[in-house]
Amino acid sequence: MKYRVVSFLVYWLVRLIIPTLRLRVIGEARVREVQQEGKGLILLTWHGRTILPICRFRKRGYWAMISTSRDGEYQNHIFQRFGWQTVRGSTSARGAVQAALTITKQLKRGGTLAHTPDGPRGPIHVVQPGAIFLAQKSGSPIIPVGISAYPRKLAHAWDQYMVPAPFARAVWIYGDPIHIPADAKSDEEQKLWCERVGAAIAGLEAQAEREAGALDATGPKRQGWNLWRRA
Repeated sequence: MKYRVVSFLVYWLVRLIIPTLRLRVIGEARVREVQQEGKGLILLTWHGRTILPICRFRKRGYWAMISTSRDGEYQNHIFQRFGWQTVRGSTSARGAVQAALTITKQLKRGGTLAHTPDGPRGPIHVVQPGAIFLAQKSGSPIIPVGISAYPRKLAHAWDQYMVPAPFARAVWIYGDPIHIPADAKSDEEQKLWCERVGAAIAGLEAQAEREAGALDATGPKRQGWNLWRRA
């Protein structure tokens, strides 16, 4: 019951905030091109920037991998309320094999996976090999995504989860598709591709931060609930 109650409250909080944002989306044609070809697609952004995708991708039939932890149970209820298809498990923890098999099958059928490669528990902004593995096994391209909003609140959690203020400026940037070679199997090659994908996401997020107004000439602006006003 508590999972249902919490997911219900979060669902309506997000539904109230996100539509008020002044959102600018850049590069979405890259996603449509891949999907129109009937190919599977993996969208990657950091764990702390999922509040916009959860709402904006609602009822599109996209897939999400949700951990089997207690926190994952809350997330699973929330994602399902937004019309996502979910599979429980992680590419690096309990349920890894079954989750990877299920997602790979759906990607080969042309499905879209929205994934956080530094989840479910970090370290923050470090791409784990699971995302690379899924891209290789399915033959699907990765499209990195950078997301920002300002004013906003950054939670005091490992992922610095971002909650935009109502009527905040928001920027969402899609990068170029990244194709992972199927034969890149050594530890060194896997690490290299993780670093390349991570650098792509980080670069797009930095661009989104600048365009949303979260950065100025001296660096990041101060964060806090007192900044929840229209800039």
